[in-house]
Amino acid sequence: MTSRTDDIWGTRTPYAGGGTWPERVDRFLTVAEARVERWVPSACVLCSNGCGMDVAVAGGRIVGVRGRAGDRINHGRLGPKGLYGWQANHDRERLTDPLVRGSDGELRPTDWDTAMAAVTTRSARALAEHGPQGLAFYTSGQLFAEEYYTQAVIARGGIGTPNLDGNTRLCTATAEWALIESFGSDGNPGSYRDVDLCDTLFLCGHNVAETQTVLWSRMLDRRRGPDAPRLVVADPRATPTAREADVHLALRPGTNVALLNSLVHELIEHGWTDEQFVTSHTVGYDALRTVVADWPPERAADVCGVDAALIREAAAVIGTGRRLVSTVLQGVYQSHQATAAAVQVNNIHLLRGMIGRPGCTVFQMNGQPTAENTRETGADGTLPAFLNWQNEAHVRRIAEAWHLDEEQIPHDSPPTHAMDIFRRCEEGAVRFLWVTGTNPAVSLPELHRIREVCGQDGLFLVVSDAFRTETTALADVVLPAAMWGEKTGCYTNTDRTVHLSEKAVEPPGRARPDFEILLDYARRMNLRDRDGRPLPPWTEPEEAWLAFTSLTRGRPCDQSALTYERLRGAGGIQWPVTAEAPDGTERLYADHRFPTRADVCEDYGHDLATGAQHGPGAYAAGDPEGRAFLKAAEYVPPEEDVDDDYPLWLTTGRSVHHWHTRTKTARVPELNAAAPDVWVELCPDDARDRGIRDGDLVRVASRRGVLEAPALLVGRRPGVVFVPFHYGYFDQPLPHRRTRAANELTRTAWDPVSKQPLFKHTAVRVDKAGPVPADGRPAPPGRQ
Repeated sequence: MTSRTDDIWGTRTPYAGGGTWPERVDRFLTVAEARVERWVPSACVLCSNGCGMDVAVAGGRIVGVRGRAGDRINHGRLGPKGLYGWQANHDRERLTDPLVRGSDGELRPTDWDTAMAAVTTRSARALAEHGPQGLAFYTSGQLFAEEYYTQAVIARGGIGTPNLDGNTRLCTATAEWALIESFGSDGNPGSYRDVDLCDTLFLCGHNVAETQTVLWSRMLDRRRGPDAPRLVVADPRATPTAREADVHLALRPGTNVALLNSLVHELIEHGWTDEQFVTSHTVGYDALRTVVADWPPERAADVCGVDAALIREAAAVIGTGRRLVSTVLQGVYQSHQATAAAVQVNNIHLLRGMIGRPGCTVFQMNGQPTAENTRETGADGTLPAFLNWQNEAHVRRIAEAWHLDEEQIPHDSPPTHAMDIFRRCEEGAVRFLWVTGTNPAVSLPELHRIREVCGQDGLFLVVSDAFRTETTALADVVLPAAMWGEKTGCYTNTDRTVHLSEKAVEPPGRARPDFEILLDYARRMNLRDRDGRPLPPWTEPEEAWLAFTSLTRGRPCDQSALTYERLRGAGGIQWPVTAEAPDGTERLYADHRFPTRADVCEDYGHDLATGAQHGPGAYAAGDPEGRAFLKAAEYVPPEEDVDDDYPLWLTTGRSVHHWHTRTKTARVPELNAAAPDVWVELCPDDARDRGIRDGDLVRVASRRGVLEAPALLVGRRPGVVFVPFHYGYFDQPLPHRRTRAANELTRTAWDPVSKQPLFKHTAVRVDKAGPVPADGRPAPPGRQ
C-alpha cells in the first residue's frame, strides 16, 4: 500500500458542480481493527480544515484514527498529518512532570504544588510591583475554546492585563482584521459547500495543496469532474496548487496590492461588477475606483514581474465567472501590506455581488485548527464574542457576564498584540510571561533577539507544553500539558464549523489539560469577582462552554443554542446557532446586511496604510448602517529591498508533512521520514550563477542572521528563495548542529493593521557552503 506521505491527496472521486462530494473514508491503525475497543468522536487539529474523525482506543491507548464519513467538512477523508499525527501522543519524550529551574541553572522534575507555587509567587510579585501590565500571556492556536475563554477571563478580568495574545498573530491575524475592515466583524461568510457549487476559484497566496490537503482534495475532485471550475492562483512559487492553475500569477514577493489593484481595475474597466449591489450594499466605491484607475495591467506588470496579458487573462476569469470562491492565506497575511491586500480580495467579491449566496464567497483562511476560537473567546488581540473595546456598552456586557466592574477590564487602548508583548518583555515592562502551547524560540522573527528576550534575568518565563522545546529550554518553570485526545472541548474551523472533541485516553504521568492548569492558577491567585466568588466560577469544560456561548447571544458569532449534546453526533455545525437556527447557518449575509452599524461592529476600523485607529465619534458620523466597506489601498514598496549585497528575496512557509515547529510531527515516524531536515528551494538560474548544484549545502544570509541547508533546485521564479520555517534545534545533536531555523533570517516588522509579522519578503544572499551532506537531502514535499 502506498504511504499517504507520498500519495498526499489520496484517490480522486470526481463529481459535478452542484453535486455532493462523494465519501471516502481514510483510516490508519497500528492494531487489527478487531482489537479496537471503542471509537471516540473528535476532529483533526493539524490544520485549519477541522476534519471530523474517530479515535480508536485499545488498552487505554490511542491506536489509530479514521475519517468520519458523515462529517460535513471532510466526508471521511484525512490528510497525512491527520492520519499519522496522533502517534506523537505516545512519544517517549512526552513531559510527564513539572520542571523547575534550580539554583544550578538546570530544569529538574518536581511536583505540581512546588511548580505552581513558583508560578503564583512570581506572578503575584510582578502584579504587586508592576501592576497588571507587568504580566503577559502568549497562547496558542492548539487549545480548545473552553481553555481560551478561561485564559481570557483570568487575564483580562481576574488580573486586568491587556497583555494576552495568541500565536495566531503569526498566521491569521490578517484574516480576522480583513473581515472586520470590510464587513464589520470577524467570521468567514461562506461554507465549504460553496466549493461544490462554484465555477471559478481564485487562490491568493494560498498553497492549499500543502496547507489544507483535504480541502485541496475537494477542489481537485471538482476539477476532475464535469463542469470543472476555472482556477487562478497568485503565488511567487510553483507550488502544487500553482501547477494545477489555469492562470498562475507568479508575482514578486511584497507586491500583492499592486497585482490586486490591477485586477480590480480590470473588473471596473470591463463592467464586470454588480452596480446595483455596490450601490445598495457598500460604501467607498468612488475612492476605490479613483485609486485603481492608476493600475492598468502594464503598470502592475512592471511592479509585480508578471506579464500584463496574464493579469488580463486572470481578471477575465475572475470577472466573468458566475459563482466565485476566493481563498487567502499566508502569501498575503505574512507579506507586505497584508491587511490592505486581503481587503482587496474582499473588494472583488463585493464589486461582483458574490457574497452571501451559494457558490459565492471569500475565505480569509485560518492557519491553525482553533485559531477561530482565540478570536471568538478574546484570547487574542480582541475582546470575546467579537465585542468592541471602544464601545462602552460592549465592555459593560463583558463586565456583567464576569461580575466585575467595567474598570477592571482594560479597554483604554487596544489589547496588546504579540509583537508588542515581546517588546515590553525586552524593555522590562513585563516581568512575568506565560507561554502556552507554542514555541516562539523558533516561530517568531529575528530569533537571536527572541532568545535574548526570553532568557533575560528580569523575566520569569513559564511554559506549558507537551514536550521539551527550544522555548522550554529558556523557561523558569515548565508545566506538562495534556494533548488532543486526552481532554474534552470544542473548536471551530475556517468555515465556522464547530466540533466537539471527546476525551479518549488519560494524559501520561502527571500531565494535565490546560483547562485544569489555568483553573488551578486562578484559585491559587485567589482571583474573585465583585461578589467574592471564584473567578472563573466554573470547574468543568462544559460549564465554560455554556458561559462563553451565553456571552455570544445576539452577536455575529452567536452560539447560544449550541450545546455539547447538540454537537454529539452532528458531524459539525456552523455558527450562528440560535433558537431560530438550531441546525446552524450555512452562509452569513444572505440578506446582504453586514454587522457594520456603530452599535454592532467589532471595531471602528483603521487606516490601511498607517494602521491609525478610527474612533467611535468619526465612525458614528458616517455610520454605514449595515453596508459593507470597499476600502482602497495605494501600493507602497516594501521597506526592505534587495541590493547588491542581498540580491534575492526569501519567502518562508509551511510544507505538507510538518506542523509549525515540529514539536509533534517530528515525533511521528511517517511524517519525519518524509521531511527530516530543512532545505533551501532555489531557481535553477539563480543556482547556476552561483555554482550551486542540486543537493549542495548552501549558506543563506540576511542582514540579521544565517542558515545552512541543502539546495533543492525546483524554484521557477528567478530571484526568489524559499525555506520552510518548521525546523529548529531540539532534535539536532550539539556537535553536529547547523544553523537551520528560517527565522534566524527574518526581521522584526509587522503589518500596521493586523500586527502580523512579515515573514514573506526578506532580502538575502545565497552562497555555496559545501558538497552534498553525508545524510543526503530531504525529498521535496508535494513534488509528486
